[in-house]
Amino acid sequence: MDKLENLRAILAEAGSAVIALSGGTDSTFLVSVAAGVPGLRVMAVTVSTPYMFSSEVDDAGHFCRKAGVTHRILGLGIPVAVLSNPPDRCYLCKTEVMKAVTASARDDGYAFVFDGTNADDLKEYRPGLKALKEAGVRSPLAEAKLTKTEIRAYAREAGLEVSDKPSNACLLTRFPHDTVINTGDLRRTEAAENLVTAAGFPGARVRVHGELVRIELRAGHFERMAITETRVNLSEAIRALGFKYVTIDAEGYRTGSMNKTE
Repeated sequence: MDKLENLRAILAEAGSAVIALSGGTDSTFLVSVAAGVPGLRVMAVTVSTPYMFSSEVDDAGHFCRKAGVTHRILGLGIPVAVLSNPPDRCYLCKTEVMKAVTASARDDGYAFVFDGTNADDLKEYRPGLKALKEAGVRSPLAEAKLTKTEIRAYAREAGLEVSDKPSNACLLTRFPHDTVINTGDLRRTEAAENLVTAAGFPGARVRVHGELVRIELRAGHFERMAITETRVNLSEAIRALGFKYVTIDAEGYRTGSMNKTE
C-alpha cells in the first residue's frame, strides 16, 4: 500500500472527523483527500485569530466552497497567554486553538479532530505538537509518513492551487519575544508583508522592531531588491504604513530569527 492509499485508509477508518484547516498546503491537501473518501463525514474548521493572515482564512473558505466541503470559521481573539509574545507562544496558542476546534467537533458529534502536521514536522522543534497530543488531535499525514515534498507533489497532481504555496507562520513570529502585541501592529505588519510579496518577493518575511522593519529575503531575490527604483518604492510604501525605518537583512530569510538565543 502506498502512502496516499494508506492516508485514505486512515481517514476511512475514522468514520467522521473535523479537520483543522489553516489554508496552507498540508491541511488543504488533507481536506481534499478526506472529501473524496466514501462514507467519511468531514467538516473543515478554521480558527481565525488577529495574528493570522486574512488571506489564509480567505484561501481556506475559497477552497471549501469550491470543493463542496462544510466549513466553519471560529473567531478567536488574542489569548491572554500570548499577549506578551512569550517564547512558548506556539504551545499556548495551539492549546487555545485546538480547545475551540475540539469543542466544535464534540458539539456536532464528530469522532476525531485531525490537523495537517506532516512527517517532516515531527523531525523539527515544534512546541505546538505537545498541545496537539494533549488535546487528543491526530495527524493523518504524519501517520501515513507523508513528507512535505510528497504532499506538494500529490497536491499538484490533484490540481490544488495551494500545491506550491510557500510555508508560512503566524504574525506573532514577526515580533521579538516579550513584545506586547496589539491588533493595530498586527494589521500594519500584515500589510507590509503583503507589499513585499506584491513587489515580487514571495516568501520574504517582515520582522518588526518597534519603528524599524527588517526584511528577510529568499535566496535569489537580493539582486532584484538592489534595483534602486524597486527598493525606494517599496520603502516608501512601507513607511506610509507608519514605520520609520526599512532595512534589508544581509543574512536573508531564516526560520526562528526572532527567537531568543540567550
